[in-house]
Amino acid sequence: MHTILLVEDEKNLLSAIKLNLELEGYEVIAFMTAEEAWHKFKGMHFNLIILDVTLPGMNGYELCENIRRTDKKTPILFLTSRSSPEDRISGLKLGADDYLSKPFHLEELLLRVKALLKRSQPEGETNGLEEYQFGKCKINFKTFEVFTKDSERKELSKREIDLLRLLIEKKNEVIPRELILKEVWGYDGIPSTRTIDNHIVTFRKYFENDPKAPLHFHSIRGVGYKFTE
Repeated sequence: MHTILLVEDEKNLLSAIKLNLELEGYEVIAFMTAEEAWHKFKGMHFNLIILDVTLPGMNGYELCENIRRTDKKTPILFLTSRSSPEDRISGLKLGADDYLSKPFHLEELLLRVKALLKRSQPEGETNGLEEYQFGKCKINFKTFEVFTKDSERKELSKREIDLLRLLIEKKNEVIPRELILKEVWGYDGIPSTRTIDNHIVTFRKYFENDPKAPLHFHSIRGVGYKFTE
């Protein structure tokens, strides 16, 4: 049974989400404050974390940041009324894997939960490719560590590592956006907005000598993306 940590300060919404997740067969540990959730997280393993952003005291961004200091792999889904591009980018930069805006359709939430859990792998499982190096840059798919063009060590989220793996495994091929959403995010038929673009911008900052004139991470207008050495 998958165990989900749910943090939401609207009592009725918390109860509704918890009930529907439990009807799907998940175990749900729910809290209305980030402080309570953080205390529980430190002593228990979870397969997925669902966070509201606007919480009393410590907010969802702060909780996500705390979690990512010690846990790079557990998927995090932000569920919030703060849905501007800036909010989404802030959440992704902190290590969130997905972002669903309120109001939302329950079916979409359940699909995203299922997709995130499907993509989440047991400790030590690596999908074949374990390490890759190009130029001065190095990627370790087991530890989620990369060394940038400046030899600076960075830790990436599982979503970022999965996207890098897909791009590198299909080196020199143009990968459609729809395929990336299906393979990395685990769902299709849902608009990507700028979700993938935000990750590509991060990769260029880490790995390209000139992010404005990329040699490795290419955007193919109207189609998708391509990695080349």
